[in-house]
Amino acid sequence: MQRIVPNLWFDDNGLEAAEYYTSVFPQSKILQVTRYGEAGPLPAGTVLTIEFELRGERFTIINGGPQGFQFSEAVSFLINCADQDEVDYFWSEFEKEGEPGPCGWIEDKFGLSWQVCPIGFEEIMNDPDPARRDRAMTAMFSMGKLDLAALQRAADGA
Repeated sequence: MQRIVPNLWFDDNGLEAAEYYTSVFPQSKILQVTRYGEAGPLPAGTVLTIEFELRGERFTIINGGPQGFQFSEAVSFLINCADQDEVDYFWSEFEKEGEPGPCGWIEDKFGLSWQVCPIGFEEIMNDPDPARRDRAMTAMFSMGKLDLAALQRAADGA
């Protein structure tokens, strides 16, 4: 059992969001949907929670009603992508109705922030040579979607 499960607040479109996320991430599925009963506060039968998995990681969404809670970049989810093709895939999926940001960050159509990073990015950013790190970081600051090959070329001074 996963001991810490992210729980995301939506006003009333949580099922739509869970269906969207499980369509974007391969090997993902909705596990359970619960509904409000007569006790409310939303009408009986309205979706209350949705439990789902994204690549084996559990999430919960609650339709809590319009309390004014909003997502912000203060909380984001990191996607460690196996290669540039996977970075390109996730970026294009979220970009369709989302808002690209700098340095590999992108906001999806629901306002949730994602960091789409290729495996190998962390190695470049932790290079023991400060000049290599600085060149790669300077290149990263000019990017929206991260390009691992371009970051490696920048680190190499090419």
